[in-house]
Amino acid sequence: MAETIQCDLAVIGGGPGGYTAAFRAADLGKTVVLIEEGERIGGVCLNVGCIPSKTLLHAAEIIAEARDAAAYGVKFPAPEIDMDTLRGKKDQVIGKLTGGLAGLAKARKVRILRGRGNFTSPNTIQVTGGAPPAGPDSPGGADSPSGESALTGAPSEARQVRFENAVIAVGSAPVKLPFIPSDDPRIWDSTDALALPFIPGRLAVLGGGIIGLEMAQVYAALGSEVTIIEMLDQIIPPADADLVRPLAMKIAKEYKAVYTSTKLTGVDAAAGALSISLEGPKAPSSIEADALLVAVGRRPNGGLVGAESIGIRLDEKGFIPVNERLATEVPNIYAVGDAAGNPMLAHKAVHEGKIAAEVIAGMKSAFTPMGIPSVAYTDPEIAWVGYTEKEARAAGVDYEKGAFPWAAGGRARAAAQSHGITKALFHAETGRIIGAGIVGARAGDLIAEAALAIEMGADAADIGATIHAHPTFAETMAFAAETAEGTITDAMPPKKSRRPN
Repeated sequence: MAETIQCDLAVIGGGPGGYTAAFRAADLGKTVVLIEEGERIGGVCLNVGCIPSKTLLHAAEIIAEARDAAAYGVKFPAPEIDMDTLRGKKDQVIGKLTGGLAGLAKARKVRILRGRGNFTSPNTIQVTGGAPPAGPDSPGGADSPSGESALTGAPSEARQVRFENAVIAVGSAPVKLPFIPSDDPRIWDSTDALALPFIPGRLAVLGGGIIGLEMAQVYAALGSEVTIIEMLDQIIPPADADLVRPLAMKIAKEYKAVYTSTKLTGVDAAAGALSISLEGPKAPSSIEADALLVAVGRRPNGGLVGAESIGIRLDEKGFIPVNERLATEVPNIYAVGDAAGNPMLAHKAVHEGKIAAEVIAGMKSAFTPMGIPSVAYTDPEIAWVGYTEKEARAAGVDYEKGAFPWAAGGRARAAAQSHGITKALFHAETGRIIGAGIVGARAGDLIAEAALAIEMGADAADIGATIHAHPTFAETMAFAAETAEGTITDAMPPKKSRRPN
C-alpha cells in the first residue's frame, strides 16, 4: 500500500523559490516535504541556467582578457581549449552547489521526495515516479550524506502527501516554436547549448535577449561565427537604448551579423547545414548555420501540477495569479517564482519563497519590492533596476536624470572600460531615486547600490554625499547622482545646482 506522508508544508519544485520556501519554513518550525522531479534540487538556475552559464561566461572572459592584454604589452599565445575539462569544471561547480543544498535540507530535516507532484485536492498531492521514500536507516534516508530519497531501483508506486499548506514553485521551460524542427541535434534550446555538445563553425541565435546573447558570447569565445536574429528593433529589448548601445556596437564588430527587426520564418534541416529563412529590412532571405540556438523566452510550468483541478486558475500567459502575500485563490496554497509571474528571475523567486514561508508561519510579511534588478552578463554587462526611462515615460512619471560616462572615470580608463555608463533617475518632485542603469564591467554587482537606495528612499544628495572609494567603478553611481543634483566636479560644470548655498 502506498504511504501517506503528513506535513505542515508541501513544496512542489526544488528551484531557488522552492528550496528557499522549504528551508525558511523549516527554520520557523514547520515540517516540510519538498517534491522535486529532477535529479537534483536547485532548479533550472543551478542545474541548467544561471550557474553553468556563468561558469562558461567566466571561461569566455578569460579568453577575451588574454586577447585584450596585448594592448598593455602582455602577450599570450592563442588559447588551447580542452572541451572535456571545460565541461567537467562546469559540472564540478554545479555538483558543489547542489551538494551544499542537499546538506542544508538535511540539517533542517526537510524531506525530499523524487517524482512529479500533482494536486488531488486542496490538501493532498500525489507524487508519481522517482524513487520510494527512504526511512532514516535506508540509503538516501535522513541519515544519508545527501539527505535525499534514494535514486536507485524502479520507479515507486504513487505516494500521497497530505499537507496544511503548499507552495507551487515549478519554474518555467524554454518556449518551443512549432515551425522549427525539434528532433535535430543541431537545433538547441538553452539547456542543450549549456551542455556544449559541439562547437559549431557557424552558430545562429534566434533571440537577442539575455539568454541568447550570453550563450552567443560563450560560443564566440570558443570559436563559433555568430549571427543574432532578433524580432524587435534592439537587442535586450527591456533595457534603455543607451545602455544597450555599447554592447550592440561591440558585437556588430565581432559577430558575423546582428539582424534586428527580423523574423525567422523557417528552418530546412538539410544534411550539410541548416538553411534558415529570414524576413527583415536588412537581413538576407536565408542564411546557413551549423547549429541554431532558439532563445525566444520561457513559459511558466504552473499548468503542470493539476492546479486548475482544485480551483486555481491560470491567466492568459499561463501564470498563477497571486496577491502580495503570494497566496493563490485557494487560501492554503501559494505560488512563487516563474510560475507566479514576471520577471522570471532566480533572485525574485528566492525572495518570494521566503515571504510565502513567513506568511504560512503567521508572520506579517508581504512581497512589495520597490525594484527587482535585471542583469545581462554579457561583455560589457548591462544592469538596471526600478524604472527604465522608457517605463517612466510610458507611465507619465516626471523624472530628472543624472548620467556619468565612464570615459571620465579613472578606474574605467585604466581598465579599458571607457565605454561604460552609469545613470540614475530621480523623481522630479520628491528627488528620490526611482531607477538606475549601468553598462560596463561588473554592472551586475554595481547595481546593488542603486537597488538598496531605491528601497531606502534615498535622494541624489544621499547618494552623492556617501563617500565612495576612489578609483572604483562604484563611484560612478555617486557621480551620476551629483550630475542630477548639479554638484558634479568630475565632469563639465553643471548647468544648475539643486543644493542650496
